[in-house]
Amino acid sequence: MSIRATTALLLLALAPLAMASKSNIAAKETFNIDSVHSTAIFRVQHLGAGNFYGRFNELEGTIDWDAEDGPSFDVSIKIESVDSGNEALDKHLKNADFFDAKQFPTMTFKSTGAKKMGDNWKVTGEMTMHGVTKPVEVDMEFVGRADVGRGDRVGFETTFTIKRSDFGMNWGVENGALGDTTKIIVSLEGIKAG
Repeated sequence: MSIRATTALLLLALAPLAMASKSNIAAKETFNIDSVHSTAIFRVQHLGAGNFYGRFNELEGTIDWDAEDGPSFDVSIKIESVDSGNEALDKHLKNADFFDAKQFPTMTFKSTGAKKMGDNWKVTGEMTMHGVTKPVEVDMEFVGRADVGRGDRVGFETTFTIKRSDFGMNWGVENGALGDTTKIIVSLEGIKAG
């Protein structure tokens, strides 16, 4: 066999490896969080009876998506955007009894890992709220991915609970005015960067 023929065969044999390597490099995609179509909702028991709901209207950050290695999240929520549907209550939620928006203007979540669980992901990360950082683990539902003419988009949603006292938010816990266990629902939609 000639050197030319051997070289050609070698190149043909190595081509799939080069293509696979190239596709792995391009596998990770970044999506910017669409704040209009993303939300963070919280629920806490009020006076030992009903549930009180609130939300944050301003989220930003990125979702890095790799179908093989899973998603990673870097999310920031503006505390000033808290919305209970009541102006006086919003003012109270922003003061030092609760979120203390002047001292701690953002709440963040940065993921550190993801493990595939069927169609969804178990995501670990660090949540920082009220100046305190704690590890959290959440079950992240992959909602979908589509491009219907308004950009390539991806969606994720999670529901989890925290104890707000773990983050130094103790107002109303001892006297039962507000529960300590807080349910959080985060729904994120990202639009592909670039």
